[in-house]
Amino acid sequence: MANTTWMANHTGWSDFILMGLFRRSKHPALLCVVIFVVFLMALSGNAVLILLIHCDAHLHTPMYFFISQLSLMDMVYISVTVPKMLLDQVMGVNQISAPECGMQMFLYVTLVGSEFFLLAAMAYDCYVAICHPLRYPVLMTHRVCLFLASGCWLLGSADGFMLTPITMTFPFCGSREIHHFFCEVPAVTVLSCSDTSLYETLMYLCCVLMLLIPVTIISSSYLLILLTIHRMNSAEGRKKAFATCSSHLTVVILFYGAAIYTYMLPSSYHTPEKDMMVSVFYTILTPVLNPLIYSLRNKDVMGALKKMLTVRIVL
Repeated sequence: MANTTWMANHTGWSDFILMGLFRRSKHPALLCVVIFVVFLMALSGNAVLILLIHCDAHLHTPMYFFISQLSLMDMVYISVTVPKMLLDQVMGVNQISAPECGMQMFLYVTLVGSEFFLLAAMAYDCYVAICHPLRYPVLMTHRVCLFLASGCWLLGSADGFMLTPITMTFPFCGSREIHHFFCEVPAVTVLSCSDTSLYETLMYLCCVLMLLIPVTIISSSYLLILLTIHRMNSAEGRKKAFATCSSHLTVVILFYGAAIYTYMLPSSYHTPEKDMMVSVFYTILTPVLNPLIYSLRNKDVMGALKKMLTVRIVL
């Protein structure tokens, strides 16, 4: 029986079918072009941001190191789902094999989990910079930054290694139509013909834990930051402190809001259409918004960009 289940889940005839975004659109070709343009904007925006941080010595600080890690995650994040979706639309196919589905699921869950913890690390960096400015160079050394970033990637991959194998080993003896544009855990789980209630409960607890730890760190950091700002006598100091953290707080609200809807709200609140729209927001739109948030509202980044453009024009 176990061998039969394994074969059913892994042989070629058992491919999943991604229903995708385009079937619900009245103008699929136009939607395809729009998503392709957004994809290119996300890749180019994040790549430019990483390049600026790498090349400009003024941006070699812990805050920009974490921003470069966020941009790297966003580039991989959007590349996991969008190229497959666009290629399927162009080629006129919508199938994905079980191994490909599992790999896509693992990478997606890993990147989501890693970004949860990275945003918490960035909040801690803001806290140290504002609340302990004199000790900042000692507390946030390059080694500490590397340790925090590595920990974020490791914790995210642990989530991927935990959820993906369990989800993909469920028996799928009924419909294999995934009402989504990629292999997301909840969308695949509902296809199983076995009782997944215990797994869904464990997944819910896991996601709560994955969200609770970073949210606690972020909330505590910003509470202490607000108390410190309140005690500042200098209006210029308050303005600078708000500018330092406002971009990060904007990204936190965008990313965590969508994640809480997807992974923490009961299934009664979900429909395939709502889930897909929320996924479009934080899978496709968030990676293109992040570099804009961190560049347009940041004088250092804009200054580095102007300097790079000036050098290229001179050359």
